[in-house]
Amino acid sequence: MNINNIKKEFPIFDNKVHNNDLVYLDSANSSQKPKVVIDRIYDFYTKEFSNVGRSVHYLAVTATNLYENTRSSVKKYLNAKYENEIVFTKGATEAINLVANTFGQKYLNEGDEVLLTELEHHSNYVPWHFLKNSKKIKINFSEINENGEITLESIEKKISKNTKLIAVTHISNVTGAILPIKEITALAHSKDIPVLIDGCQGAPHLKLDMQDIDCDFYAISCHKMYGPTGLGILYAKKKWLDDLPPYQGGGGMIQEVNKDGVTYGDLPNKYEAGTMATAQVIAFNESIKFIEKIGIKNIERHESELIQYGEEILRKNNSVKLIGNPQNRGSVLSFNIDGIHPHDIATILDEEGIAIRAGHHCCQILHEKLNLTASARASIGVYNTKDDIDKLKESINKCKKIFELK
Repeated sequence: MNINNIKKEFPIFDNKVHNNDLVYLDSANSSQKPKVVIDRIYDFYTKEFSNVGRSVHYLAVTATNLYENTRSSVKKYLNAKYENEIVFTKGATEAINLVANTFGQKYLNEGDEVLLTELEHHSNYVPWHFLKNSKKIKINFSEINENGEITLESIEKKISKNTKLIAVTHISNVTGAILPIKEITALAHSKDIPVLIDGCQGAPHLKLDMQDIDCDFYAISCHKMYGPTGLGILYAKKKWLDDLPPYQGGGGMIQEVNKDGVTYGDLPNKYEAGTMATAQVIAFNESIKFIEKIGIKNIERHESELIQYGEEILRKNNSVKLIGNPQNRGSVLSFNIDGIHPHDIATILDEEGIAIRAGHHCCQILHEKLNLTASARASIGVYNTKDDIDKLKESINKCKKIFELK
């Protein structure tokens, strides 16, 4: 891998931030976009635009074929069994809400339990909280250990006879812990419990194989995979998509409508109501090609080396406290500096052209467990280098100097 050549594929890095070269360490929030993705959106709107699945004219047929080509690419990328197991949504948030709403409507009743973890993003908590209020279900939480990890044993400990679904993150967006999702799924299935994986942080960084993982649902955020915003993917086993009710009603998801009733379209149309994010879907095919060109294993190896390098550097700084010490850490380094608020850290780093995130990262439950109001987070993508980590180190030392810390 030639990271410098890869970085040149991202136009954003041609720009200066406060007269500094941009060091982008906020990919867990959203990744930057390669030129091929940006160009594909432009080309679609200027040369090929039409709504999909509605008309038989040239532009409509072309757009529909391009749209479905992306579904085919996603199916292959995930090693799904069927193309119609791939549902396009407006984001991973909607993908999780789709499952919570439909599964909850059909299968959850008062007293039933959904098992989450203390690591979950709000997108994998709030939809279940709605059901807690509307259907009086219970939410249980598997607890983190001292390293900020969720173990298989902690999941097993919380499973009860009332557990109807387990919903867990693939990689924590705060501690970086990589969960043993294959083992969690096997355990759950041995007790006839379906599993949903929030794959927002897993999909951009790890090789995915739905036949190997065997989970029932996997939610993806495309804008974290070098793709456009406004687009997500729900992978769901066909048996569930056949069985569960529609999520939204409207055009495109129906087979027949009359005054007496409605019949729904075949999969995946049943779950893709209304005008879809056509340009984004078509451009996401370029994101997949971009990742495949580099090789996900190469990306894994590169990012693992960077995270290890970053951990070593930050641990040497006595004022810096890394959040979590998982045995298997993904592409996230969250930290605090004694005596400096995370927002001040982020502001000072921004003056140096370094983009990080400060706050609770939509994980207030975890921050409360750790007795923290906020944290600073550096997260990496394929375009990052050791030089970026070195600049992070230098800017952290500048923070300490400004605040007169040793």
